[in-house]
Order: sequence, then structure tokens, then C-alpha cells
Amino acid sequence: MTPRAVSAADEGLLNCHSCGLLSKNVPNAHDRCPRCGAHLHLRKPDSLARTWALLIAAFLLYIPANILPVMHTASIIYEEDDTIMSGVVYLWTSGSWPLAILVFCASVTVPLAKLIALSVLAWTAQHKSTWRQQERTRLYRLVEFVGRWSMLDIFVVTLMVGLVHFQSLATISAGPGAVAFAAVVVLTMFAAMSFDPRLIWDPEQKQDD
Repeated sequence: MTPRAVSAADEGLLNCHSCGLLSKNVPNAHDRCPRCGAHLHLRKPDSLARTWALLIAAFLLYIPANILPVMHTASIIYEEDDTIMSGVVYLWTSGSWPLAILVFCASVTVPLAKLIALSVLAWTAQHKSTWRQQERTRLYRLVEFVGRWSMLDIFVVTLMVGLVHFQSLATISAGPGAVAFAAVVVLTMFAAMSFDPRLIWDPEQKQDD
């Protein structure tokens, strides 16, 4: 029989979220890390409640992010509003299919996959599930890793605005969809930061006790 791994909580130790220093857990004391001064908690306070609140807000904003224009183009002869999907279709039909696939994945698929993945993590942690704990931990790491690449669409819009203004051929401005999309990305990143991955393994320890 494989012996169960001993966690810091089992030994009455608190792990500092800022510098990683282990300190003794003193009950009913508002401890601070002796090295960096950060507040010490056995688990992130209200982790699941904060994660759910941020996820729900991100889900609600995901709808206007995809149906409202992210970019408004105006020149002497025409004006045009583009959503994320209309931009993908334009890139595809104009022959830039690699860029179309990249924008579609970064702006539509990845944000939705992150929202679903974080929802699964929060739901299983809330119900104290022991289902596929290692895979769920890897999933959380993957969500954190891809989060830094989710602003690609905003970068593209910002770059085009700068280039067009430089050439003085037309004007491009960000639409309300870009604001909603940026809010979805930021809220999802905060939701990932609010989720405490140690909650995935807590049910296993309670079963052993």
C-alpha cells in the first residue's frame, strides 16, 4: 500500500502565498509571514465564492464580446463595424487562413475553454470530488499558462489602430466588443488566481482521516 503524502496542513504549517515560507499555524491568530509580512491562510479565503462570482461575470460578458463590434473602421469612402467572427471570416476568405485560425482559437475557442475548465474545477472542488485529481491539477496549470496569451485579439486591434493612424488613410477605433472581450480575459485570469488548487486534494486527506 502506497503511504499517503503528508501536506503542510497535516503538520500544522501555513504556506505563505507570496514568498513560499512555511510557518507554524497558530489558532485564532492573525498571523503574518515573518519573512515578507503577507497574511497567512491555510487556504485562500473565500476561494470558491470569488471564483464563481468572477466566472459568472465572465460568462455574461462573453456574449457581448462576440456579438458586438470589436473594431470600427472609417475612411473617406466607407465605414464598417467588425465583430470577432466577421474578422475571422474576412481573414479566411482573403486567403489569410493561418491568421484566421489563430484569431479564432485565441478569441473564441480558448476563452470559452478556459471558462468551462475553471467551472469544472470549481464545481468538483465545491462537491469535494476525488475524480481524476492529477488531471484536474494539470488542467489548472494549463489554464494558468494559456491565460497570458488570451489578449491576442486586443493586441491585433491595437496594432491596426496604430498602423492606420500612422498612414492617415483611415481611422480605426476599438468597439464595445473589444472592451467586453478584454473584461472577459481579465475576469478569467482573476478567477484562475482566486481558485486554490489545493482544494482539489483536500477531499483525499479527509477520507484518509
